[in-house]
Amino acid sequence: MAVQEQATWQTRGLDLLAGLSVAGLLVPEAVAYAGIAGLAPGRALMAGVVGGLVYAMVGRSRFAVVSATSSSASILAAALGSMAVAPTLPGTVTADALATAMTLMVGIMFTVLALFRMGGLAGFVSRPVLRGFALGLATTIIIRQLPHLVHVAVPGSTIGQVLAGLATHRAQWHWPSAALGLGALAALVMLRRVAGLPATLIVMAAGIAAGSFGPLAHSGIALVGPTPIAMPRLTLPTDLAVWSRIAQLAAPLTLIIFAESWGTIRGLALAHGDTVSSNRELAAIGLANGAAALAQGMPIGAGFSIGSANAAAGARSRLSVAVASVATLALVLFAGPLIARIPEPVLAAVVIAALIHALNPAPIARLFVLQRDQWIAVAAMTGVLLLGVLAGMLLAIALSLAQLLYRWSHPVTSELGRIGTGHDFVDLSRHDDAARVLGVAIFRPNAPLFFANAETVLQTIGRAVRASGAQVLVLSLEESDDLDATALDALGEFAEDLHASGCRLILARAHDRVRDVLTAAGLGNLADNATFSVADAARRAISA
Repeated sequence: MAVQEQATWQTRGLDLLAGLSVAGLLVPEAVAYAGIAGLAPGRALMAGVVGGLVYAMVGRSRFAVVSATSSSASILAAALGSMAVAPTLPGTVTADALATAMTLMVGIMFTVLALFRMGGLAGFVSRPVLRGFALGLATTIIIRQLPHLVHVAVPGSTIGQVLAGLATHRAQWHWPSAALGLGALAALVMLRRVAGLPATLIVMAAGIAAGSFGPLAHSGIALVGPTPIAMPRLTLPTDLAVWSRIAQLAAPLTLIIFAESWGTIRGLALAHGDTVSSNRELAAIGLANGAAALAQGMPIGAGFSIGSANAAAGARSRLSVAVASVATLALVLFAGPLIARIPEPVLAAVVIAALIHALNPAPIARLFVLQRDQWIAVAAMTGVLLLGVLAGMLLAIALSLAQLLYRWSHPVTSELGRIGTGHDFVDLSRHDDAARVLGVAIFRPNAPLFFANAETVLQTIGRAVRASGAQVLVLSLEESDDLDATALDALGEFAEDLHASGCRLILARAHDRVRDVLTAAGLGNLADNATFSVADAARRAISA
């Protein structure tokens, strides 16, 4: 018992140290991400505090830290910007009210998805698309931080406009700010090579000292300013048109946050042998966003860098996240004046350093080596760079769905042959030792038959069967666990066409649900003659 109690206290001690370490990262990152979103730093800080506590109670990941992320902040900024210029929306709605409403809507959408157990929805944003989007987003955020490094106001929102503005106003660059920011960035890159060293805290402290004392103190370097966390009266839009627009923008934001968060949570769980449920995490992140909205925060999710930092700091349970949240609140309450003196160039350097890892082209280069989905990733990245974060995000989601629909509507169809005299039937184009069964054509659609592909697939197979002169067609339906109305009609018409041309159809590897729906659709003869294996179907075709 004493040994067990000692182990428990050791675990709690590790969680305490990890939580304090994470809090040191949360504060500067929250201030930076609030700046990206164009909101007061207190919003990101309170979102991290309240959301982190809620996730610690409901979530199941030992390492995930739910707080503001670079992607959620960027997308929120783009969404708020699009609503600010929308001519059909009331002009009296403040950005703060819109941010609160957006956070609340994200929380509601997460919760509804959890209630309907739609955790698999994250899979609709493919990893190549997410990688391309992340690379484009990181590049966009870094470029937008450059004006803060040189203390120049640059008009425009696209990266092209920002770069052009920097070039046009190069005579106005504030070189003390640039020197401090570049020095901070170099220090961050070097210090992060030392495991366990709180590089961000060290650089922030050095930046505060440099901006407050010595020759740089009076050189005109801009400071972050106060980070109030006062809880004003909760204000939300009252116009239905505003809520309609918020819902439209929150839907893709929710999908991106969950895809990013689930990738982080699942990756950390696999790395440490943990088990997590996507539906449970949906509910946890939804409740965390709901709590963040009530605290006048901003949309939050589980970021990869902060979650990895929590794991590397030695976290053993969700207690570390709770400690981090409480410690963050304490830092803001008691170290507010110090946070207010963080130089803006140093904060820009923190943001850039946090995203440098996302500039690694290796994941996309690997797709080119594999010759799989590489142009989808490039298109997602290019969309963010050329169209902006919001349009790029919508393009990324559209590309994922288009990729899925294209593959399902254009499935590869394999003609099968037998290996020797055994029961194994394989793709003839891939196995030279396989042979056709005399007088029998055997085909397998390598995707489920449904309304978008049934007619095309069956027509393709029908042409091949007629060209071969086979008297029996064995159609393997192992990929189809069910059939919709269109696929049923197409299959019935296909069977009649084959029968009219003197060819018999036998369904192989037909699932029970397929047999049931065939019988209900009046195609009982196909259901009765269906087999559970290709070998049995071929044997029945030969003996007929």
